[in-house]
Amino acid sequence: MSSVRPHLPLLRELVRAYQAFERYSAAHVAQLGLTPAQFDVLATLGNTPGMNPKTLGARTLITKGTLTGVVDRMLAKGLVRRDPDPQDGRGQIVCLTERGQALFEQVFPAHGEHVGRAFARIPELDLARAEALLHAIRQAFEQAQAAQSGPDDPQEES
Repeated sequence: MSSVRPHLPLLRELVRAYQAFERYSAAHVAQLGLTPAQFDVLATLGNTPGMNPKTLGARTLITKGTLTGVVDRMLAKGLVRRDPDPQDGRGQIVCLTERGQALFEQVFPAHGEHVGRAFARIPELDLARAEALLHAIRQAFEQAQAAQSGPDDPQEES
C-alpha cells in the first residue's frame, strides 16, 4: 500500500519558489541598506497615515517581538516615529517620517523593478495561471482553517 501524498511535490516546489524569491529579494534589499523586515515595514507604511503595531504586525507577518526591534532600529535611523493613537490613549501609531517616506518613494519602485525582472522571464499566460492556482491554494487553506477553528474562534481576526 502506497502512502504517496500527491500534494507533497507541489508543497516542496512552493517552498523552494518562496525561498528562491526571498534570496533574490533580500540581496537587493541589502543593497538598498535595509533588512528584509525593515523593507517590509517601510513598504507597508508607505503612503499611509501609519498604523498601530498590531495591524502592522498582521500586514507584515512579522511577529510582535521581532517587530518591536525592527521599529526601534528604524526609529534610530529616523525612518519612523511613534505617535499617540487618537483612538486608544494607551496605544501608539507607527508612521514613516519624511525621511522614511522619501526612502519608501526611492526603494519601493526600485525593488518592484528588480522583482519584475525575474517575473519577466515567465510568459504572461503562465503568470495568470500561477496567480489563479495560488489563489485557489490560499483559499483552500483559509477554508480549512475556518472549518477547524469554528465561527466563534478569536483567531479569526484581521
